[in-house]
Amino acid sequence: MKLPARLAVPIALITLAACAPQTSGGTATTDAKTGTLRVWLFREVDNKPKEQVVEQVVAAFERQHEGADVEVEYIPVDTRAQRVKAAFNDPASAPDLIEYGNTDTAGYVKDGGLADVTAEFGAWPDAEDTDPTARASVTVDGKVYGAPLFVGVRALYYRTDVLKELGLTAPKSQDELIATARKVRKARPELYGLAVGGAYTYGALPFVWAHGGELATQDGTSYRAAINSEAARAGIAAYASLFGDDNCPAAKCAQMGGNATVTAFASGKAAMAIGGDFSHAAVEAGAVKGAYAVVPLPGAAPGTIAPAFAGGNNLGVLRSTSHRTLAVDLMRRLAGKDTQGRLFDAMGFLPTFTDVRQQAARKEPFVKPFIDTLGAGARFVPASPAWARIDASLVLPTMFQEVVSGRKDVRTASDDAARKMDAAFAAAR
Repeated sequence: MKLPARLAVPIALITLAACAPQTSGGTATTDAKTGTLRVWLFREVDNKPKEQVVEQVVAAFERQHEGADVEVEYIPVDTRAQRVKAAFNDPASAPDLIEYGNTDTAGYVKDGGLADVTAEFGAWPDAEDTDPTARASVTVDGKVYGAPLFVGVRALYYRTDVLKELGLTAPKSQDELIATARKVRKARPELYGLAVGGAYTYGALPFVWAHGGELATQDGTSYRAAINSEAARAGIAAYASLFGDDNCPAAKCAQMGGNATVTAFASGKAAMAIGGDFSHAAVEAGAVKGAYAVVPLPGAAPGTIAPAFAGGNNLGVLRSTSHRTLAVDLMRRLAGKDTQGRLFDAMGFLPTFTDVRQQAARKEPFVKPFIDTLGAGARFVPASPAWARIDASLVLPTMFQEVVSGRKDVRTASDDAARKMDAAFAAAR
């Protein structure tokens, strides 16, 4: 496996990508069986275990396909939109296979970037056991545009030693969660009570959903923003209340994203954090190993579970690849049952295959809070190509950051976000 050279992206290239049309012209006319396959995968907080699993898969692939080699690059999640858009518009420099978030599927398909692999997916024996929700995450208008890699859901990580020392227990409601965070901060000012981030959209949305809010509602064949409803505003206000000197100071926490909050918890700087099943390996490798537990994030009403974002990542072959057969084979190997089992062991990623997930649950009890959260009813973003634009434009993080920094009140910030969302939905019709 080749390691890519780390080159700075010229400003001119960024400018050209920004000016290029959003849709890529086309499909490659060749299907070479030798040569270099370029793969982009996401970089995790603790990436080494993932790299080791991938290296094993790639080594087996290269042994099977003489004359083919694989170059893997791990890209930051936060800048994926710019990198992928540039790849769609410049096939000559594009990878053959990418990892992408399941919220990006519809947008990437509309942009013409992903290859239709319906036939190959249907002929893949492993696909029979794919969770229906995971399969839906790679499906647009009945066609399949990739293979699910893992499903992700978030829950509440908390320090058992800190809460015990202060006579506190795991919170049973969001009001109790906020109160517990403040009690910890008061007694242990060197700690964040609950690490939160103004740029941590998927950590904030459970507060919106738990208060009865929605991101958007169906409007015929499109959507209309609902983030400025009174119920949604109540959830925004609840999350925003956690930014302050009595928990997580806005000066430090307003710019934090999900990885930063997990890092704060894992390094012993926070008593609680909202983290995913996919955060388990990073936490285990941190300073809090052996001194934490996980429970579902509580809802607004005592004893309930807050709806969580049904996240996860997929793998997709680009339409522009000149190695389609090889890329599809590598996609199925990287997303197959054996690899998903190893990624669970290495990273804690929940498998998308129902039988492999059941095996994982029997093997590792830590997944139970996440499975319970899924069972309580997870939520998803609107299934619209507009979501890629909304996500890439940082509409929701901007809204939360405006509120927690005091630049705007909840009503003004949510109204502004709703207008931006509606403009994106209208443009996607």
